[in-house]
Amino acid sequence: MRRPVPATPTIAIEPASPRDAGEIATLYLASRAAALPYLRRCHSDEAVRSWIATVMLATGETWVAREAGRILGFATLNGEELDQLYLLPGYFRRGIGTLLLAKAKERSPEQLSLFTFQRNTAARAFYERHGFRLVDLNDGRRNVEGEPDALYVWRQTFSTEGL
Repeated sequence: MRRPVPATPTIAIEPASPRDAGEIATLYLASRAAALPYLRRCHSDEAVRSWIATVMLATGETWVAREAGRILGFATLNGEELDQLYLLPGYFRRGIGTLLLAKAKERSPEQLSLFTFQRNTAARAFYERHGFRLVDLNDGRRNVEGEPDALYVWRQTFSTEGL
């Protein structure tokens, strides 16, 4: 069993376990409601909870940021794709997303890709600050919400190109 990697004196980045599914689902729903209030709801809370427990945690590599037993954020990787990165409302801009992103880069050190909604300007700025480059914009046909999105890519080589 892997031991948690301390991220700061109080926040640990550690692998998620199946018993975290309920707390992760609650965080996911709250974070999307707070950060993306314009987003069309396509699934019931119960369907989201089921998907997180039976699909996301079972097929992806999910890491949580935990402080005093409470999950403050999580990130899910599927190979070289950062599929999810969400923080608990009230915990934005405290370095937790940066810690989770560092773990994702550690796990996929050559390249990461991700999709974010075009209107999610805070997320777009965050990823751009962390070396991601915009490679494609879409009209919303590639996501269930029908919301225009943006594809970003980070490559280790970007760091050595003198950007």
